Amino acid sequence: MTMPMTQQPPTETPQQRGQLGPLLTSENEAMCRVFQLASGVSRTPASILLTGQSGTGKEVVARFIHASSPRAQKAFVAVNCGAIPENLIESELFGHERGAFSGATERRIGRFEAAHKGTLLLDEISEMPLALQTRLLRVLQEREIHRVGGMNPITIDVRIIATTHRDLRHMVREGSFREDLYYRLNVFPLHLPPLQQRMEDLEGLSRSILGTLSERFERSAPAISPMAMARLRSWHWPGNIRELHNVLERSLILGPDDVVEPHHILLDEDVVRRSMPISDVAVVTGASLAELERDTIIQVLGACEGNRTRAAAQLGISIRTLRNRLRDYRAIGVVVPSPARGVATTPRALHAVASQGGS
Repeated sequence: MTMPMTQQPPTETPQQRGQLGPLLTSENEAMCRVFQLASGVSRTPASILLTGQSGTGKEVVARFIHASSPRAQKAFVAVNCGAIPENLIESELFGHERGAFSGATERRIGRFEAAHKGTLLLDEISEMPLALQTRLLRVLQEREIHRVGGMNPITIDVRIIATTHRDLRHMVREGSFREDLYYRLNVFPLHLPPLQQRMEDLEGLSRSILGTLSERFERSAPAISPMAMARLRSWHWPGNIRELHNVLERSLILGPDDVVEPHHILLDEDVVRRSMPISDVAVVTGASLAELERDTIIQVLGACEGNRTRAAAQLGISIRTLRNRLRDYRAIGVVVPSPARGVATTPRALHAVASQGGS
């Protein structure tokens, strides 16, 4: 008698497990603390709840935890709880037996079994239906599963990492997430800061992402000009690192092989037009290089509260060059941001502030 074929969801190869991305270095204190805690908890079997805005790198941190753990040589299996239809997610997680339901022509191994002795990432756990939350809680408590249509329990040994961009405590209060499941998952919480709060990492992340993208594009990685970097710094990155990745991929498509310039940095048109001054819209609709330079300088100066010294440093130009540009802009009627009250803008003024104990 021929046994029915057993289907198994894809797991990662050792080579894929090693591709952890460019997010794993940081100069930001909060992010360094995340990796310090993640490294420590990786050596234990504790469940981990990763929170933070979409695009902050929660899955990359989950892969880092797995790669740093005693389970590193076993499978890392990820499932997006919000991307699977509600009528299929139980079969995806726990598997099913042949004939369990219409269309189940083969036995299928679920994600829990595929991750046995390894790590299971439950991405966007907040999107899991309430009925399945009850089943998941029982699995986490008893460490065994039943395939859909199956009678015999199957013991599993899986490290659980869950992620969400939503406030699970609020969901518990409104009754859309089980309180007991929340505490079962929240054994060791880690919160990732948004990119806007770790801008000291922007340049390093940009260079690393460009390097990774360049390999995929089979070309050498370009440099990033100071003006282009200033433009990146002036944006508030609502989409976090995922948005940065997209913007830099566009720059590779649009730019030459050697240097990314400001006119290669195209932000999302709709977002830019709703949130930036009219002059800056020219950046995405086709501006001259002189206009682009002017708009970038004015934008960075505004972000620095009119502080000429800080703006010049961010732009990668001398304070004298900046003053000359601003003088030319005023001559053609461009409104130049004035220094905020009490802000020192010259080396002499900065020295005077420092000698008085200012900062």
